[in-house]
Amino acid sequence: MSDYTISISDELYEKALRVAQADARSVDEVIRARLAGALDEPTLDLPTDERAELRALAYLSDDTLWTLLREQLPPLKQARMSALLEENSLGTINAAEYQELIELVEDGQRLTLRKAETMRLLLERGYAVHLDDLQARHAGG
Repeated sequence: MSDYTISISDELYEKALRVAQADARSVDEVIRARLAGALDEPTLDLPTDERAELRALAYLSDDTLWTLLREQLPPLKQARMSALLEENSLGTINAAEYQELIELVEDGQRLTLRKAETMRLLLERGYAVHLDDLQARHAGG
């Protein structure tokens, strides 16, 4: 292991101290673990604008994060993707439809990644997140 010294703000140290106390670990362990996690993040492979969008989630209110967690692909997009997946599995999809399918799948993947980051933030803020929380809430329910 290499020894390397960095300076951090008092505020950051206090946050690390609170996490360390809650987890019965040293501040050094907490900072090393968080730094390793940050450097191993799969978001490093994302385009810059998508990384920025995910980082911006950290500044949203809890209520906004809960709303984002329940976000779903619109029903028409879901239906279209299902139809195109069926055509693709049957081998009857044309080039334009295949491109449309790729775009719909990418939309779904971006939504999933956004929801995963939203869930991580809510868990980090001390909330319990359940599978039911991932579903859209309907009027009156």
